[in-house]
Amino acid sequence: MALTTITDVTVGEMMAGRAAKKRRLRLVKLGLLFISPWIVGFLVFTLYPFVMTLYYSFTNFTGVSAAKWVGLKNYAGLMNDHLFWVSLWNTGFYTVLEVPFSTVVAIGFAMLLNMKVRGMSFYRTALYIPTVVPLVASSVLWLWLFNPSLGIVNEALGLLHIPGPSWMFSQYWSKPTFILMGVWAVGAPMVIYLAALQGVPQEMYEVASLEGAGFLQRLRYVTLPMISPAILFNVVLALVASLQYFTQAFVMTQGGPDNSTLFYSLYLYRQAFDYLHLGYASAMAWLLFVLVVAITILLFRSSSRWVYYANESQ
Repeated sequence: MALTTITDVTVGEMMAGRAAKKRRLRLVKLGLLFISPWIVGFLVFTLYPFVMTLYYSFTNFTGVSAAKWVGLKNYAGLMNDHLFWVSLWNTGFYTVLEVPFSTVVAIGFAMLLNMKVRGMSFYRTALYIPTVVPLVASSVLWLWLFNPSLGIVNEALGLLHIPGPSWMFSQYWSKPTFILMGVWAVGAPMVIYLAALQGVPQEMYEVASLEGAGFLQRLRYVTLPMISPAILFNVVLALVASLQYFTQAFVMTQGGPDNSTLFYSLYLYRQAFDYLHLGYASAMAWLLFVLVVAITILLFRSSSRWVYYANESQ
């Protein structure tokens, strides 16, 4: 009698387990069915081109004729390509100056917008608006503002009896002009910093003030450590965007004057679509990918020294 009861219980558990397994399998199939458009799009438009560019980087491919395997010839050619090194230098120069500068400006604006004054909604909106302006439209606007002859900027400098430079039409001022443009559109990181600032406990500022800490000391020992996760997030995004800088240079200067604004992505575009060197451009794309991944890994590994997470101290 006891054996029969145990057997019945075991069979019941097995049947319940099978039913639960079938239910989970049905839910999985239903979930896959719902996300199948995304899966197909990812496989066709992202993963497949990603893998194929690695193959094409080892070939001589024009997009018209069949790809011809050439091994490491494209990568060796890049090492001996003067314009490749020029574009790498221009991109590195822009990134090294623009990312820290825009980070400081965005944090400064966020701190100002975190103050309790009348009309703050208007100020926040005004500082964020440049972010939503399309890149092509803003590029044309800046091309007009920094026109050496008719631009408003040089007109204003002339009123102060300061001779205005040629800006993006000058070999020496072209990259600083693009850096100024990058600083102009810091609305997106500014909003993130503003949200992080509003999450800083006010008690910490009160305690620091009681200890005699001034503004700079509170900034260094309270504000920056507490918003350091947001700084890391924005710096990573800014680095990736700077290393792929393209649209503004393409619209405004086409890489001139004298290749001073020939950024890496612009040169890659020329090789791919102007000269139809798609294999060569694929090699450039993979070198850029490796560079971005390496810099990102270094940033995350170094973040343990300067990024503070409140829950880690608990």
